[in-house]
Amino acid sequence: MFRKINSLVLIMVNSFWLSAQNANLSNEKISLLFLGDIMGHDEQIWSAENRETHTYNYEDVFQYVKDEISEADIAIANFEVTLAGSPYSGYPAFSSPVPLAAACISAGIDVFATANNHAADRGKKGILSTIYKLDSLGIPHTGTFSDSAAKDTLYPMIIEKNGFSLALLNYTYATNGITVPPPVIVNMLERNTITADIEKAKSKNPDAIILFLHWGMEYDTVPSKTQTDLAEYFFSRGVDLIIGSHPHVLQRMEWTKSETGMKDRIVVYSLGNYVSNQRRTRTDGGTMVRIELTKEADSLYVSDAGYYLTWVYTPIENYRKKFFVLPCSKFENKPDFFAKPADYQKMKLFIKNSRSLLYDQNIKINELIYSDNSWMY
Repeated sequence: MFRKINSLVLIMVNSFWLSAQNANLSNEKISLLFLGDIMGHDEQIWSAENRETHTYNYEDVFQYVKDEISEADIAIANFEVTLAGSPYSGYPAFSSPVPLAAACISAGIDVFATANNHAADRGKKGILSTIYKLDSLGIPHTGTFSDSAAKDTLYPMIIEKNGFSLALLNYTYATNGITVPPPVIVNMLERNTITADIEKAKSKNPDAIILFLHWGMEYDTVPSKTQTDLAEYFFSRGVDLIIGSHPHVLQRMEWTKSETGMKDRIVVYSLGNYVSNQRRTRTDGGTMVRIELTKEADSLYVSDAGYYLTWVYTPIENYRKKFFVLPCSKFENKPDFFAKPADYQKMKLFIKNSRSLLYDQNIKINELIYSDNSWMY
């Protein structure tokens, strides 16, 4: 769907439209988009604040990626802040205004994964407040729960769309040494617990099981042996897709196509930062990974997989730092868009480093490139 269609192909499509329509009646497709760490550093909070009314607006942060997010049937993101109320703050104890979540929803994000190392930054109150406020916004979320009864009822999350039933499981390696006080729950990355949860997910007969894991070493571009061993183990237990966050930099992606006795499987070890104020080399951007699943008769397979490189542009406007997530391929040949040549060069460096890493290490998952007003693999 991303390849450019010229006039000749359009004629062919029109000529064979009826036969193609009939041929596709038995096929069902769903496109999934996974986004990395959505953070809320102090500078992001200050950027969003109206100094006169003391209200907050993050809508412009996502204005340049809204089309790509909304195109997907289901967009799932790591929401790495709490909504614990004021005083708002960034690192080390994150609490962001509710309009950050509202802007994510407005941009087309459909589901939040909330189990991450900052989930307990504001204690029990922060965990509960985040859950209640996301509920009030009407956005599905998973990974943190008010108590065991809520988890038993709501977990694993089952997403139903386009004739698909997808199970979403979410866990974090830790909560920065902060004890999670009962009865609230933050799902922890414990092998035996996850194994049992996978079996519970299987009992619901989903078409696919997705594992969203907060794991790995911060700022390390190579997944650890712990990550690779866990991925192999969870695949052996029946998981189809493993999506990783936390390192704040990119790590490789692998698509293993089906063989006898196996299903298609994809692991993305780290999506990188989606939006943050981290500006060190490699931390100033990330990816959106797009995966298309096709169901045909009794089989399910990955029919497409690719990624958009994204970079966080932070110009100064009216004496205030702004934050804009840019799809890199759309802007890499637009130096005049940037307020300063240095900003453009920083994005180009992120693109160069990311392509060098992912082109070398990825397996069968390529970058989506914007050309002639279309996205192409």
